[in-house]
Amino acid sequence: MKIKLQFILIALFACTSLSSQSILNEKERAIKVDSMLKVRFETVLPKLMDRSGIDMWVLISREYNEDPVLKTMLPATWLNARRRTILVFYRDKQNDTLHKMAVARYNFGENIVFAWDKEQQPDQWKRLVEIIEKFQPEKIGLNYSEHFNIADGLVKTDYDEFITALPKKYQSRIVSAEDLAVAWIETRTPLEMKYYRELVNITRNIIREAFSNKVITPGQTSAADVEWWMRQKVTDLGLETWFHPTVDVQRTAEELPGHLYAFSDRPADEIIKPGDLVHCDFGISYLRLNTDCQQLAYVLKPNETKPPKFLVEALEKGNRLQDILTENFQNGRTGNEILKTSLEQAKAEGLQPSIYTHPLGTYGHSAGPTIGMWDAQGGVKGAGDYPLYPNTVYAIELNTTVYIKEWKRDIRVMLEEAGFYGENGFEYVNQRQTKFLLISSNPK
Repeated sequence: MKIKLQFILIALFACTSLSSQSILNEKERAIKVDSMLKVRFETVLPKLMDRSGIDMWVLISREYNEDPVLKTMLPATWLNARRRTILVFYRDKQNDTLHKMAVARYNFGENIVFAWDKEQQPDQWKRLVEIIEKFQPEKIGLNYSEHFNIADGLVKTDYDEFITALPKKYQSRIVSAEDLAVAWIETRTPLEMKYYRELVNITRNIIREAFSNKVITPGQTSAADVEWWMRQKVTDLGLETWFHPTVDVQRTAEELPGHLYAFSDRPADEIIKPGDLVHCDFGISYLRLNTDCQQLAYVLKPNETKPPKFLVEALEKGNRLQDILTENFQNGRTGNEILKTSLEQAKAEGLQPSIYTHPLGTYGHSAGPTIGMWDAQGGVKGAGDYPLYPNTVYAIELNTTVYIKEWKRDIRVMLEEAGFYGENGFEYVNQRQTKFLLISSNPK
């Protein structure tokens, strides 16, 4: 009977473990990336241009110094821009058309055709001006922004050369494309969300494997060992991380360190022991989307089969803080408004909250409404004043401090999960953690 049970457990683990077979090869990925881009250009961009009031959007980049927005538009077979690449989008709202042009020597993949014949017009800037004069836009959006780094991709040299070439009557029509650029970065399509759910599942499977006896032998394995295992696992799967994984430990008889401990101040040789509360921060990149996930595991003591009740109750408080935050997601509310309301409600319920939720998507720390920072619980100027829009994804990142009388100290319940805000409200992209991952102290 014991042998049969072990066989069943091994079979179940094999079914849920992650292998390279579940990851698309490069050609398959390219097909999906280009298909997602096609949908975005055809269905997302026209609406966002109308919403922003910008009828011409001009993006200018040079190879290896790409505008962060233009980089998200690159065809799957382009890893960088080529020479100087200029994209022009003109929205004719009256006729419900969108003109997509590349003032470049090559087609910009299959979605955007080139609009510059160097033999007929040797000067690239003059060709751009010809296009502007043809369409006579009311507003010319350029990517410069004070508060959103991703929307601030136009470099000074390109700006200066463009302005020098642009007739004065059009210079007064130049505006910041901040709202349009942020909207492009933050808005997700149903097709993207289909793949996003798969991506989050891959992320959680890697964490589940990392926080198991396959990787951790209590009393021997260090937190750094687990970090490097996670990093190598991602590489072996043919994926990438957008930041180095972190793993940290909280345990009895030790004071709660500062917030930076989990990210930069923890000792590299910290050995994971029975009775430890283990936390990770981990994210991967796949199909031009990113995850950002923090989860918790408990290392069972030799006589334990489940985590102690006081830790279970602490995790429940972390989940409650998640609920408070996400219940305050409403169209048009700014990040600062959501933060203030959520913190006030959580404190009224007796929690000790800290909220630092950020947009997630084509970048890990993406553009959109910032809902607090760990060192800015009073709000964030600029990015925190941006409103919440539907069809956007967030890393629901926060913690609540809980006093554990059995340990005679505070612990910090740190959680982070990908969440989607759509027309029907908020939902987690692929569930959330409500129970500790368990690590045996007697691996066999």
